[in-house]
Amino acid sequence: MPPEYTVTRLSTTPVKGLMLHHPDSIELTTQGAAGDRLFFLVDDEGGLQSCTRNPGLYGLSATYDAETGHLEVRRGDEVLHRGLVEEGDSVDTDMWGLRRLAGDVVADPTWGALFSDAAGRQVQLVRARGSAFDVEPVTLLGTASVAELAARAELAEVDSRRFRMLVEFEGGGPHVEDSWGGELLQVGGAVLRVRGPVKRCAATTRDPDSGVVDLQTLRMISSYRGRQESVLGPGACFGVYAEVVEPGGVAVGDRLSRVAGD
Repeated sequence: MPPEYTVTRLSTTPVKGLMLHHPDSIELTTQGAAGDRLFFLVDDEGGLQSCTRNPGLYGLSATYDAETGHLEVRRGDEVLHRGLVEEGDSVDTDMWGLRRLAGDVVADPTWGALFSDAAGRQVQLVRARGSAFDVEPVTLLGTASVAELAARAELAEVDSRRFRMLVEFEGGGPHVEDSWGGELLQVGGAVLRVRGPVKRCAATTRDPDSGVVDLQTLRMISSYRGRQESVLGPGACFGVYAEVVEPGGVAVGDRLSRVAGD
């Protein structure tokens, strides 16, 4: 892989399913970007909740101060709640049948009430012991792949934020990332091992700001890529997963390159 691939955007959120932040740089650990997906939501039966079936979460953004332990949730400029995160009962959550994630319910009931109102169902906020990533801690997507999707659908553009990928990059042809399976990549100061394709869900059909279903992304992807195999079964795949082999910093503008001799 020639060294002309460049990081164009990074996307993180401290609460899984809430609006994304786009920092200039991140610190990658074996659990993913430091501070990313530290918290997640579960229903009364312990089922993992995401923005796919909870459009009320759209418009909510969160920030977390690791030094003070305070979490803040906003809707636009309005602070809905800010408070110290103290852990309560432990929970064990099924991550889509692929792994179990240990966590602790946040003790302050205000958080559960806030997110229950937003989701329209009873949920609890949980602090992960690690990171609440789905399959692997890193996801990668090329801007050429997004441009190809738009072209195939005869659209001027498709907002790549709807795919909620940790690392976006430019360079190469459409879906070049699909050819990197099993390879080691140097991305800034980190080394990644690329794994399988990301099977997309209905969250990608929603506008990333409003949560309104406005684009049939799954049909669009399948119309020219077909149904592909993934760790989550066959489906509309777009982008790839990666594990972190060597932690390090990654910034917008950093290069991606294949590790020599891999």
